[in-house]
Amino acid sequence: MIAISDRVRFVETDLMGVVHHANYLRWFEMGRVAYLRAAGVELNELMAAGYVFPITEVQCKYKNSAKFDDEFEIQTTMTDFSKAKMAFSYAVVRKNDGLVLAVGKTQNVFTNMAGKITRLTDEYYNKIDSLYGQERSGTTK
Repeated sequence: MIAISDRVRFVETDLMGVVHHANYLRWFEMGRVAYLRAAGVELNELMAAGYVFPITEVQCKYKNSAKFDDEFEIQTTMTDFSKAKMAFSYAVVRKNDGLVLAVGKTQNVFTNMAGKITRLTDEYYNKIDSLYGQERSGTTK
């Protein structure tokens, strides 16, 4: 699992004073980018090499409300990985009390810039698979 922390911004809240539901999907994206970075793969580097990874599925279950200035942690775990796709699960947890705010899942496919599904080269695959393998064996730092 890769975990990153952030704080709810005022702009992320709605008229009811809670985080608007769409922001959780942005936070999931932050988790995916952090995961790739932890594997040694920068998003800009992947894009420069001609890869993008559009989402093909997304799921989010809202458990509790986050409010302005809450500190939270996005916990990201890879659940499936191949040269053509990757899938993640997420938990967004409020830091001061450990309350789970939302859980979710995403699946992405790797495509070229024209949108055609493609396969990662060994250079990128091996970096990501190394972290994924550590997660599966329970040896992630």
